[in-house]
Formats: sequence, structure tokens, C-alpha cells
Amino acid sequence: MKNELKLKRCLRCGNVVRASLNSPVICCGEKMVDIVANSVDCAIEKHVPNYEIVEDEVYVTVNHVMEKEHYIEWLCLVADNKEYMVKLYPEQEAVARFPYIKGSTLYAYCNKHGLWKTEVE
Repeated sequence: MKNELKLKRCLRCGNVVRASLNSPVICCGEKMVDIVANSVDCAIEKHVPNYEIVEDEVYVTVNHVMEKEHYIEWLCLVADNKEYMVKLYPEQEAVARFPYIKGSTLYAYCNKHGLWKTEVE
């Protein structure tokens, strides 16, 4: 699938890894599970990345709390063979700037509610 970010999560320890193949990945002695974007039943408007195109950049925001126990861990833009990622920290704003690439996909990862995405037009 175009612009898809393939991630797997360990159900025991919570580790998340980027998977480039469809092979099983083992952590804590068990197979890690696929993370599916936009699949958790919670407030979509607080997780899906919003964006605004400003000249040749995409300004990304997520209207989400940024507390030590609950925050957006990172934002990412995926376009064909490119990935741009910004790591975020609690008490920091959930914002980032990426190059504008029409048709790319924006991802946000919440430490409690998983992966969320939106397409850039």
C-alpha cells in the first residue's frame, strides 16, 4: 500500500518497531502484532494529525494532551520512498514541519491509543 508505515507492537512490554518485511518479529518470547492506524475507539479529533500547507511545507498539529502519562510520541510524514519523523516529548506541543509532498501520509503515535493517520492533498 502506498505511503504505508508498517509497525508492530509487543503486547507484553509495549515496544514498537518499524517492520519492513511481512516476517514475524519476536519480542519477550512472543510474536509482535501489527498496529493498524485509526483503529482504536477513542476521540478521533484528538489523535488524527491536522495540517496546513504553508509555502513548500506541511505544518502539522495534533490537538492532544501532552502529559507524562499520555502524549503523542512522534509525528511522521511518509511519501513513496521517503520518511520524515519528529520525536516529541511530554509537555511539548504536538507540532512539526515537513516538506510538502502531495499525496503523502501523515502519522501520529499516541502512547495510549496507538497510530493515527491522514492523507495530505
